[in-house]
Amino acid sequence: MKVGLVLGAGGVLGGAWHTGALAALAQETDWDPASAEYIVGTSAGSLIGSLVAAGVPPWFMVAHSGGESFEGLTGPDGRPARDADRSGGANFSLHRGLPGLGPGSLRMAATTLVNPLRHTPLQLLAGWLPAGFMSTDSLKDTVRRAVPGRWVEHKSFWAVATDFHTGKRVPFGRIGSPPADVADAVAASCAIPGFFRPVEIGGRRYVDGGVCSVSNLDLLAGRGLDVVICLNPLSSLDRDGSLNPIARFGQLTRSASGRRLGHEARKVRAYGTEVVLIQATAADRAVMGGNMMSGKRRHEVIETAVRTVAEQLRERGLTDRLKELPKGQPHKLRRPPGPPSTWPEIVPSARPRRGPARERARRAA
Repeated sequence: MKVGLVLGAGGVLGGAWHTGALAALAQETDWDPASAEYIVGTSAGSLIGSLVAAGVPPWFMVAHSGGESFEGLTGPDGRPARDADRSGGANFSLHRGLPGLGPGSLRMAATTLVNPLRHTPLQLLAGWLPAGFMSTDSLKDTVRRAVPGRWVEHKSFWAVATDFHTGKRVPFGRIGSPPADVADAVAASCAIPGFFRPVEIGGRRYVDGGVCSVSNLDLLAGRGLDVVICLNPLSSLDRDGSLNPIARFGQLTRSASGRRLGHEARKVRAYGTEVVLIQATAADRAVMGGNMMSGKRRHEVIETAVRTVAEQLRERGLTDRLKELPKGQPHKLRRPPGPPSTWPEIVPSARPRRGPARERARRAA
């Protein structure tokens, strides 16, 4: 069975939700997310997706976030696992350099206004926002801890960003996209306009891939896949009946994200590919709150997602629908018994590679 995995945008707490959701998915189905034929990540989904593509098991991410030190275990970069940052991207620092004044990209602002109906509201807005003042260095360091080479070993990991000149989405890692180091590509995918500084790659500036779509699910249409599993923390099947203005705004944005997600899912299904959508529940949203960039409730969000996603898989009959997924190695699905010194290799040592060149060679063969 050929499987695609799509991880949508969601800020710091969306990344936490992804961590718990992936752990639940592995536990309930015995499928290793790293074995997906394609892994497509947007914004927070690209950060978690890069770790999955590098071979970091979801159960390990959950335990690391919870404070476990794993004495004697080292990462692919040779540094002790216990020293790795546990904030999941919530370790913010100011960008070194002069702050941007005025619109961040007048060219993007003008380009999207030429044909506004063909662009999302965020595409129309992003160019007018000032260049962000927060650095993406902590995001890059998180990726480099797991991927010391130029790109992950996974044959098709794509980190989706938005070109800050044209407003078009760019899936770094895909054939035809500009070459980039995976840490830079992920940082670009996460660079929220007006908050993070745009990331320069090959002389061009890039911002958050969520500007174009919170999921970018339709990138996998026509890829010959049997099933695509999409995790999307910024949409929900549960409605919020609150009259609170902030809650109402959140409901509107989730509804818009859900409509876009449904539209993209139909594109994928048109090619005969089954699509499984897993979204945040009311319980998830209650823990997340209104600030998706807060790191205070991060581990609580992870623990909640482990439970709510497992419940979704069981109650909606998804476990039966996914029973034919290929089975993963036990140590990738659950924590092995005994001390870390007795475990099989958790994360393989990364070897440098040059992004989509490996995919070209595989297809040529």
